[in-house]
Amino acid sequence: MSAPDLSLESNLHNLERALDARPSLQRSPLEARALKSGVLTGLTWVAALIAAVPLFSVIYMLFVEGGSRLSWETLTALPPSAFDLGGGFGNAIVGTIVMVGIATLISLPLGILAAVYLAILEPDSRLAHTVRFLAKVLTGFPSILAGVFVYAVMVVTMKTYSALAGGVALAVLMLPTVILAAEQAMAMVPKKMKDAAYGMGCTRTQVILKVVLPTGASGILTGVMLAIAGAAGNSAPLLFTALFSDYYLSSLTEPTASLAILIFNFSGMPYDNQIQLAWAASLVLVLIVLVFNILARLIGRQKY
Repeated sequence: MSAPDLSLESNLHNLERALDARPSLQRSPLEARALKSGVLTGLTWVAALIAAVPLFSVIYMLFVEGGSRLSWETLTALPPSAFDLGGGFGNAIVGTIVMVGIATLISLPLGILAAVYLAILEPDSRLAHTVRFLAKVLTGFPSILAGVFVYAVMVVTMKTYSALAGGVALAVLMLPTVILAAEQAMAMVPKKMKDAAYGMGCTRTQVILKVVLPTGASGILTGVMLAIAGAAGNSAPLLFTALFSDYYLSSLTEPTASLAILIFNFSGMPYDNQIQLAWAASLVLVLIVLVFNILARLIGRQKY
């Protein structure tokens, strides 16, 4: 065997010895750090399961108690009187959709315009800091106070409860969520994309409309969906603004029914029929909120 071959064989032998002598990258399950990590992971799973028990128990009860009462008649009929059987809450579903729609039409443009100012136009101004602070305060604002405020401003002025007042009350609660979510989505737009648009000669308006809003649309829509889901289940502000009605909505300036108020009214009645309708309405309301939350998740995963 020649000298180069002997040298190559020696180098390979030394490399094999070095590989055999290196420390193993596999951890022993009894090692202190691995044991600690496993215990903490197990405790996290246990805590998550315990926290999920109330949620799944409520959902189970809703399906058991309210699922058997769901039918086309229940979803379309008017609420029954005290001693009547049957009936439904179709007017409450329509009233909820109308008032949440009004709230969305009010809060969406205002929230996006405010977010544009906070994230793009004057992010470090004193006014921007004040608006951010107030928006964060309003996220924890008691919903019943929003109802009292709109009652004093609109109901007293119009001298009637109305779907319009209910929508404005829900818009007050939705607005801070839309503002903060939209601002965060716009702030996450890469600076190099905006700089490239400015370098191509785009104006600030064009950058906002053509770059910032399309790129941040996923985060904005996620915030809007979560705000809608929260507004759909609010009952306290509607007690002071929309009140209730046993009929389908025919005008925005008259009292209207909603699922949250129907549940509140029927759950306290001593009649089995109304209590069953309250369970069914609760199930429908939970499903509506669940749909909006799932949509928020799906939209949040999309890339524009």
